[in-house]
Amino acid sequence: MKKLILIPAMLLLGACLIPSRALAQAPPGPLPPPAGYNPGQSASFSAQTSETAQHEVTEYTLPPDLYRKAKNLSRIRLAGALIVPLYGFLILWLVLGWKLAPLYRTWAERSSARRFVQVVIFAPLFLLTVDILSLPVGIFENWISRKYGLSVQGWRSWSWDWTKGEFISLIIGTILTLILYAVIRKSSKQWWLYFWLVSLPIGLFLIFLQPVVIDPLFHTFEPLTQKDASLVASLEQMVGRAGKNIPPERMFWMGASEKSNTLNAYVTGIGASKRIVVWDTTIAKLSTPQIVFVAGHEMGHYVLHHIPKELAIFAVGFFVLFYLGYRSTGWLLARRGARWEIRGMDDWASLPALLLVLSVFSFVVTPVSNTISRYFEHQADQYGLEVTHGLTPDSGQEAAQAFQVLGKSVLTIQHRAASTLSLLTTTCDS
Repeated sequence: MKKLILIPAMLLLGACLIPSRALAQAPPGPLPPPAGYNPGQSASFSAQTSETAQHEVTEYTLPPDLYRKAKNLSRIRLAGALIVPLYGFLILWLVLGWKLAPLYRTWAERSSARRFVQVVIFAPLFLLTVDILSLPVGIFENWISRKYGLSVQGWRSWSWDWTKGEFISLIIGTILTLILYAVIRKSSKQWWLYFWLVSLPIGLFLIFLQPVVIDPLFHTFEPLTQKDASLVASLEQMVGRAGKNIPPERMFWMGASEKSNTLNAYVTGIGASKRIVVWDTTIAKLSTPQIVFVAGHEMGHYVLHHIPKELAIFAVGFFVLFYLGYRSTGWLLARRGARWEIRGMDDWASLPALLLVLSVFSFVVTPVSNTISRYFEHQADQYGLEVTHGLTPDSGQEAAQAFQVLGKSVLTIQHRAASTLSLLTTTCDS
């Protein structure tokens, strides 16, 4: 579930928690076939059909009724991209103006002189207040998703997911708040550097932990071999060609249909937690070669070393962000700290001021982040084409059809397939 406000677990560790993509070039030519590959397997590999398999796709289009819905939804998404962050800034400003953080700090300090006890009282109260004030946005987002047929999740299920997500956020946010203010009290001038250093390994640990511990709290996962053995065999071919080691026991089926009508297949985790996940909605609407292309796209982020490269990019970005946060928060507290009853940077009550500053800077650089992300995705598209070349009779067309179905499932007017169809239909089969 999306959070309106970037709580410490998301904002301060954003460099490590954002789905990893990176600036990289695709291989110069088609990859060699995997050991033991038999060209005759292509017929069985593409035996499954999808809703677009009968029609050749040369451009991304939507039927008139879906186009109208997609156009309306795109306007809502654009407005949300501007309004939601501004609403988040407003919430933090109101928390500061209403002096809620100093109130919670006072309660915490009166309860105990021990810092650990204080943060266990202060941080959950503050974070829960912000998230409750953010609830209208989450409710509206789910209502829009249901209205446009992207979600089928009932409100009871949605509320339970929100509660579980909140519980996780409070735990991580409290731990990070404790670390942050321990570092601030240790070094009032270099805390931003030390916290940045501490945040990087914590973020990597959370990436490792997410598919194993967090994701199963929200969806049902089962071994893919029990759901679609033929798909597993096809994915093994693609993984073998990519030169990676993801055995069948780390390929999973995810029950998305109980909550969503959208499609996805992805590679997640690092090290021993790395795995391929395919949604049941994807299996229902895409053919086997189309699913393998999507998984190949995701595999490209690993093969082309996108993850470490993007982590390095974001690490540098957050180095600058934390420094700007240090300088700007100090300036802000010098001007308004007394009015907000904040004693200084080492006061628990300074947290909303710091988050407000970091959120503003993060919002400013969002266009740059989005541009980089789109470029990463294009590179992964190229790799997906390369790694499936020869595994299917018409890999470019399969990819084009996959984009058509994916864009249709999320009501996208200009899916990235629209800008790459010429590549899909010419490069791989030339």
